[in-house]
Amino acid sequence: MSDLRLSVLESGTSADEYAAFAAELQSLFAGEVRFGRHDRLLYSTDASIYQVEPIGVVVPRSVDDVRQVVKLCHEHGVPILPRGGGTALAGQSVNHAVIIDFSAHCNSITEVDAAQRTATVEPGVVLAQFNQHLQQHGLLFGPDVATATHANIGGMIGNNSAGAHSILYGRTVENLLGLQVMLADGRKVTLNEGASERDATVHQLTQAVADIVLPIAEQIDQTYPKTLRRCGGYNLDLILQQLRAS
Repeated sequence: MSDLRLSVLESGTSADEYAAFAAELQSLFAGEVRFGRHDRLLYSTDASIYQVEPIGVVVPRSVDDVRQVVKLCHEHGVPILPRGGGTALAGQSVNHAVIIDFSAHCNSITEVDAAQRTATVEPGVVLAQFNQHLQQHGLLFGPDVATATHANIGGMIGNNSAGAHSILYGRTVENLLGLQVMLADGRKVTLNEGASERDATVHQLTQAVADIVLPIAEQIDQTYPKTLRRCGGYNLDLILQQLRAS
């Protein structure tokens, strides 16, 4: 496995190399490992015009399952790509990477606090199911994408999804209070307001982002389009706005 860093990223990766990496993943991982050609082709497309065959697919049984996958891929220099319903229109859910499919099992609504109008969910929760659950509390998750019956909340966060009513209710970013994310070494950190002051790791991440954005603040102000929503590149203007407000 010592040469996996190079060989697994090349289009000519051999069947033996795929099998070896899949076996190592399966030995550490409680979920499904699908590295056969049939599965790779199934996950090579989404709702866009693009087709990119992945390295393989893993289907975690729980969010905690993902830790071992992330750590092993990081150790071997293998890219990962979280995926939900595959409803992306610009190829966001296909790549030559290890696909982590959250839609099958990581789809629980952990908590709903009707009084505070907040909820905690796993990334594989489908938007329509989420809103159906919220109806009993008289609540609604505002961003209403056209693919609501398939779109996963995790993907909506990654894509900053909007929908026809987002002018009234806001995009996903305006309805997000915090995220629990996993770093390359398997550590979990919580990103929310004030996290940089409480967690040294989050502070380092925040500082690293600030070091990128602040020196080019003038260019961001002058050249970033003043539109309500876009999918091209990072929302550096929003990051700059938050840094100025802090």
